[in-house]
Amino acid sequence: MTTTTAKLHDGAALDVEISGDGPVVLLPVNPRPVEGPKADEMRKWGMDPALGRSLIDGLADAFRVVAFDYEGHVLACPKADTLTPANVAADLLAVADAAGAGRFAYYGYSWLALSGLQLAVRTDRLSALVMGGFPPVDGPYAEMLAVTMATHAMASPEPPAAPAEPAEPGDWSTVEVAMTPDQTKQFVTLYEGLRGFDDRAVQERVTCPRLCFAGSADVIEYDQRWGGVTVNIAGPFLDRRAELESLGWEVRVLDGLDHTGAMQPAAALSVLRPWLQAHLPVD
Repeated sequence: MTTTTAKLHDGAALDVEISGDGPVVLLPVNPRPVEGPKADEMRKWGMDPALGRSLIDGLADAFRVVAFDYEGHVLACPKADTLTPANVAADLLAVADAAGAGRFAYYGYSWLALSGLQLAVRTDRLSALVMGGFPPVDGPYAEMLAVTMATHAMASPEPPAAPAEPAEPGDWSTVEVAMTPDQTKQFVTLYEGLRGFDDRAVQERVTCPRLCFAGSADVIEYDQRWGGVTVNIAGPFLDRRAELESLGWEVRVLDGLDHTGAMQPAAALSVLRPWLQAHLPVD
């Protein structure tokens, strides 16, 4: 394993961890397992505290895995006014440059998946693209803008008081906003930048091998406090599969899994690893 540092669009430094050998795969994940009470809370929500580490270890025997905790970085160093789609794509390219990767595959989940699509329409350096937990066509951009705007409106500069009752795992309406205004505003900036983005119109610009996957139960209904919208990730995978395939996407639907379940290592690796092995050129 080696480490390096990428310089991002705002001059901030991002740690990058490189493991294994073979075709390069960029993974925006935290390579360090979460520990303590936060890890216990993650397990209650069905999340693996070592998710990033598990993905890296599950791929590093066959690929050169370039791991970087981009989400953790933007939460620690908020980019309230500059986390635009173009700047996110530039940051991902900066990571590839820091790792010395001319061409590379990219896998991202949720908002980091849509970031991969923004990258794909801006560079010809991708050898493969995998989007998990976000559809490449008919993405819920307007709904996510509503959710992020509501989240920003509820954010406070002061840490929230402990709720009288803990949030019920899976019930997003009971979750308290624990982010600062700057942390939440950067995601408003991202989705504002995607207002009017036509993901269908850009498909001809995505020319590398590409895979998308989601859980069949990936639907989140937010109450009015969170914008009163339904973020239906599974819908396009279930209803527009033939269209996605006609546009060049390989499609996988993970039966019975919700947004959290489909991102966990056992589920994601079952799709990701064999597909990458089949589609990435080996020098």
